[in-house]
Amino acid sequence: MALRAAFRNRRGVSGLLSQLSSCSSHVRVCVSPVLVAQQRSNSTSPKLKVDFDQSSGVAVMHMQSPPVNSLSLDFLTEFCIGVEKLEMDKSCRGLIITSSQPKVFSAGLDIMEMYGKSPERCGEFWKGVQEMWLKLYSSNMVIIAAINGSSPAGGCLMSLTCDYRIMADNPRYSIGLNETQLGIVAPFWFKDTMVNTVGHRATEIALELGLLYSPSEALKVGLVDLLVPEDQVLTTATQTMTKWLAIPDHARQITKSMMRKPTIDRLTSNREADVQNFVSFITKDSIQKSLRMYLEMLKKRRG
Repeated sequence: MALRAAFRNRRGVSGLLSQLSSCSSHVRVCVSPVLVAQQRSNSTSPKLKVDFDQSSGVAVMHMQSPPVNSLSLDFLTEFCIGVEKLEMDKSCRGLIITSSQPKVFSAGLDIMEMYGKSPERCGEFWKGVQEMWLKLYSSNMVIIAAINGSSPAGGCLMSLTCDYRIMADNPRYSIGLNETQLGIVAPFWFKDTMVNTVGHRATEIALELGLLYSPSEALKVGLVDLLVPEDQVLTTATQTMTKWLAIPDHARQITKSMMRKPTIDRLTSNREADVQNFVSFITKDSIQKSLRMYLEMLKKRRG
């Protein structure tokens, strides 16, 4: 509850870290960045495993929240704290995000966080989604998505925040913002992030139809930057990171900020209104009905 209260107060993850430093019940996520640097060790928590190689300045974050790395409020909170810890450690210059779950990078937002929940809980959840996007999209680190499985909806959004996207060349996998298929509308900052990546017309078609692209289609439209065999995704991401880190940090960071700041400012100046819009939309009877139908369909499919 301490984590969620901090989100509500909009203190950000920096506030979370200081608040948690005295909380023995959260020791697993309270290691200071200084201690992490001194130990040069790996960090593992229930939903994330972080391997930080201080000699290269690169961390690899493995999402490991079974079965499909759904973005629940608990996951988002833990994820944001993990990213913030790396951001605060100045020896960490690059971050690779990948999945430990078979066949999936992230299945996106946890529908159970949006179905049958109170407006207050829905608002709390949406602030967590905003925080994830802001932490990644505004990061000074080079962030590469090593997409080793399907990445629909919120999983696609996470990928889009990264500087570079490498995807497994497996036709069974897919990626895209497919919210409309669930009766949900992608908010303006989802849309802006995709427009910045693939252009206005491609985004318009993709969002209206809720398209999920195969890896080859995603490469063609520019949603991902590179396809490699599935067993080479992480290796290629590590090799690619070397090229990005060869650029002086200050020049790259200023350029990244210049490209992304207008999009970031648009959300930061409208965060509360965006939360209210989401809550009023997601709690409508018609939307709850759509979510219930989707959940029933999933249940039948698993059966």
